[in-house]
Amino acid sequence: MVLGILGGGQLGRMTAFAAARLGVDVRVLTPSVSGPTAPLADVTVGDWEDASVLDPWAEACDVVTVESEWAPADRVPAGVPVRPGVEALVAIRHKGRQRARLAEHGLPQPAHVWAATRGEALAALERFGAVVCKRFEGSYDGYGNATCRTEADVQAAWDDLSAEDGLLVEAFVPFEAEAAVTAARRPAVDGRGGATVVYPVVRSEHRDHRLWAAWAPAGFPESVEAEARRVALATVEALDVVGVATVEVFVAEGGAVLVNEVAPRPHNTAHLTIDASHTSQFENHVRAVLDWPLGDPGLRVPAACVVNVLGEREGGVAPGLSDALAVDGASVHLYGKTEVRPARKMGHVTATAPTVEAARERAEAAAEAVRL
Repeated sequence: MVLGILGGGQLGRMTAFAAARLGVDVRVLTPSVSGPTAPLADVTVGDWEDASVLDPWAEACDVVTVESEWAPADRVPAGVPVRPGVEALVAIRHKGRQRARLAEHGLPQPAHVWAATRGEALAALERFGAVVCKRFEGSYDGYGNATCRTEADVQAAWDDLSAEDGLLVEAFVPFEAEAAVTAARRPAVDGRGGATVVYPVVRSEHRDHRLWAAWAPAGFPESVEAEARRVALATVEALDVVGVATVEVFVAEGGAVLVNEVAPRPHNTAHLTIDASHTSQFENHVRAVLDWPLGDPGLRVPAACVVNVLGEREGGVAPGLSDALAVDGASVHLYGKTEVRPARKMGHVTATAPTVEAARERAEAAAEAVRL
């Protein structure tokens, strides 16, 4: 089997690792030189929107998947399976369409407005009291969004973020916690939904709109975790995603669960599955897109925590690993990027332990020791 991946970053790298274990060859198409996947796959660097580049590359693959929802999977020639699916990607990559699809299926989400004009964005602020303004496309990891509490905030967000179709303006949710649920789903058969496995709920913590840490068990009441799993599974089915997808949710007062965003691919919050689950999200993604039986998503350890390793400076990569590797129960994963930038994801650390508290303490200590 030959698995094609559109995108050559860290998600492609970790997917390629998982594919190699299963004897699957990997071809990557990326529009820019990429360090992460180069040692693990046959990498083509070229304009992936140019049919003369994309078509022959895709036709040499049995299945094509994506590292990011913004990859041009809708341009892949007919006859080459694209997973998670072109329709799913088109819906998810645009936050307005994503919200509309969720609404069609009655899924719980924050109140929101598709603001076509500056005036509509200001009216949404007056209606909701506080809002999060999001660019429709290209908004992720603290980029392309802004929390606004005043008219001046909304004015600045409109100037910085709006495009021809305006902005998505969401009511700010005074959540009690953030969580994420990852699922893996095989293709539908004879009109029936594909077989699906759901990973344990993960609690997450963000700083400056970027994921800082995620851990499992999440520690919510079972009723809340059951609702989070239900909402996540219903979301993946509503969008007809094939492969791995992560549904990020807000846990609001009283245990209500609201869908924040959907990622139709492996996700940072589930990186701990590499070291803590019977089957990692990356292996199950490979299995799902190739329509192979899915593996056990359960934890094989009492507790685990993942912490991102972020760049702290500009320059080349010269990690100090000795102190990090000396932390008991910690596993360091660096992504092979050749240049450091402040706040750039350079890797992650997962730690396992008898308790969540101990796992987080170990993961944070090891991540701090890497010092990139």
